[in-house]
Amino acid sequence: MDSRELTLRGIILGALITVVFTAANVYLGLKIGLTFGSSIPATIISMAVLRFMGGGTMLENNMVQTQASAAGTLSCVFAALPALIMVGYWHEFPYVITLLLTMAGGMTGVVFTIPLRRALVSNSDLPYPEGTACAEILRASSPEGDARSLRSLTLGTMVSGSVAFATSGLRLLSDGFSVATVVGSSAFRLNGSFSLALLGTGYLVGIGGGIAMLLGVLLAWGIMVPVLGHLAPSATPLADATGLWLHKVRFIGAGTIAVAAIWTLLALAKPVAQGLKEALSVTHLATGDDSDRDLAPRTLITLCAGLAVLLAGLFTYFLWPVMPHGSALATLILLGLIACFGLGFLVASACGYMAGIIGSSSSPISGVGIIAIIAISVALWGLESTGLLSVEQRPIAIAFGLFVLSAITASAAVSNDNLQDLKTGQLVGAAPWRQEVALLIGCVAGAVVIPWVLQVLYQAYGFAGAMPREGMDPSRSLAAPQPALMAAIATGILTHQLDWLMLEIGASLGVLLVILDIVLRRRNLALPPLAVGMGIYLPADVSVTIGIGAGLGWLLRRFPRGQGTMIASGFIVGESLIGVALAAMAGGTGSADTLALPVPTLLNAGLGWAVFCGALLWFGKQVRQSDRVRQEEA
Repeated sequence: MDSRELTLRGIILGALITVVFTAANVYLGLKIGLTFGSSIPATIISMAVLRFMGGGTMLENNMVQTQASAAGTLSCVFAALPALIMVGYWHEFPYVITLLLTMAGGMTGVVFTIPLRRALVSNSDLPYPEGTACAEILRASSPEGDARSLRSLTLGTMVSGSVAFATSGLRLLSDGFSVATVVGSSAFRLNGSFSLALLGTGYLVGIGGGIAMLLGVLLAWGIMVPVLGHLAPSATPLADATGLWLHKVRFIGAGTIAVAAIWTLLALAKPVAQGLKEALSVTHLATGDDSDRDLAPRTLITLCAGLAVLLAGLFTYFLWPVMPHGSALATLILLGLIACFGLGFLVASACGYMAGIIGSSSSPISGVGIIAIIAISVALWGLESTGLLSVEQRPIAIAFGLFVLSAITASAAVSNDNLQDLKTGQLVGAAPWRQEVALLIGCVAGAVVIPWVLQVLYQAYGFAGAMPREGMDPSRSLAAPQPALMAAIATGILTHQLDWLMLEIGASLGVLLVILDIVLRRRNLALPPLAVGMGIYLPADVSVTIGIGAGLGWLLRRFPRGQGTMIASGFIVGESLIGVALAAMAGGTGSADTLALPVPTLLNAGLGWAVFCGALLWFGKQVRQSDRVRQEEA
């Protein structure tokens, strides 16, 4: 078997794919606050190009998607960097500073995934739905692949791609359903999505994670939103329900995620410490197999030291115009480094664990971003309270907190995606150290593109409340919801105006869920507190559809999961590819409705239900048929 893995042509191809994915993800993130997972589309594109060029191998293809997905994921800095413009500290994105900060943040994420790989991938049974899907694609498409598996993958891809195009492109099908009622001043609502990618994700996640996320939805929309509506009566409770969830309940979810993440990290402390020990062990490096070998300890230590020096230099440059000398400057630089390497590692670990449960695309990076900016802002508020920072220096403190958050966001996003890639590598027999090199290259490639994309979009559209020129149409500005939220939190804490009650309620709920999970595990049951928190924090339609997919997997549990996994992977692949194509079209035309057809609402909803239910029945039929064929052949 041809074992070519990390090649020059693969590196160049990964860099080219990076440009497209990064631009599309930054645009979508600033416009609607959502991005698409880049691993699977990168796998498909690189597979097609390498096959056309000739001589491509499964491992080489895996390296291309590893590099491209890391760069595409790095675009999640859109959730923090634009906040510096929104608070008035920046008036453009300085290219070199933005490039270096994004690159350094992403590379720290790669460094963090090295000990996490052993704890969360090698010695863990987390499903990693997208990583598993990528591995299935690579295996099925290799010369040694199973023709039946490739057929199931292709069928799932075609069905999901067609449904996604009819839904998001033509707008022929409804993209989900909503059931709501009002009792007094309390609104109850249940939303669901018709996304086959989320359905496939749920199938791969399994029933435990699905039930936990559905419980989160029940708590959010069956208890929290109605109770808050009752406590603050409104003439339009149903119309105000979304606002209550967005501005109140999501903070409860963030508090729950914070406590659950800390508990998860405590539970993982021993395997993470063991992974770090092995990663820095020269003996383990010499005796370990290539399929379990990370970057050399000397390389790892040198990389960490270089990143620390680079980040310290960036923090100094950022602060120097208004804080040129003294203990305050040194303290803030030290705080920034502690945040990037200490808090950053905790955030990266939480994101990696969540990605292992529900996948990179659905992992709530903005939720842990909220936790990170709160921790940074509280530390800055403490410095102000001690007199080290003056009230006049509060604007620079707010801006510095957002600057540090940008590096942490890049680190968390890369860790979130990298562990999926390392799971794929584990399943196909790739060398981890080569993947880690590809990930580092991907961070450089993505960082080269991101500042330019951010600047072009800002100059073309502007952000909500921050326009680059007079006379621009505010209605065409990019909403940039995550940066606006981060800016509001940082400003609220340092000006003593943030409402802490929702976060405290969420933290208390997190403690109760941790205790409940401990009790259930003694009876061989489980209720992952982190998944419940995500069910509260994520939009209900995401969690509900993942829960439906998990339920479908449970109903089909007596059948072998092989073909079901391939179809579910195809569902993720098809919708991801169409998402990339439609994102590129939206970026080129400035409109997401270019292909939309004028379909009556009732017909739109009816067709959506019919197609989604039909897809469920078709999925079950295919799994049953494949099992019958397998038995006949046996």
